[in-house]
Amino acid sequence: MTDQAKPIPKIQQVISVLWPSFLTAGVATTLFFVVFDPQLIVAVSGYGEISRLGGYTIGFFLFWMLTSMSCALTCYFRKPTDDIDKK
Repeated sequence: MTDQAKPIPKIQQVISVLWPSFLTAGVATTLFFVVFDPQLIVAVSGYGEISRLGGYTIGFFLFWMLTSMSCALTCYFRKPTDDIDKK
């Protein structure tokens, strides 16, 4: 009797990366913007005018991208090396 694991559907793999990274990005955005004002950051960086809501939005998506890459790399490196070598 072989003990083969059932393959995980692609949608479940994608959601298992995006959902925790979404929650983590929400927490990171909240903590970051409690300390830093997005309008002050833009003024110091020299990029024109931006509303606070625009700064929060950009910050959230940057945090989401960062945390989703981290989650995706974690999922990738959890694979046994035998599975990677066979492909």
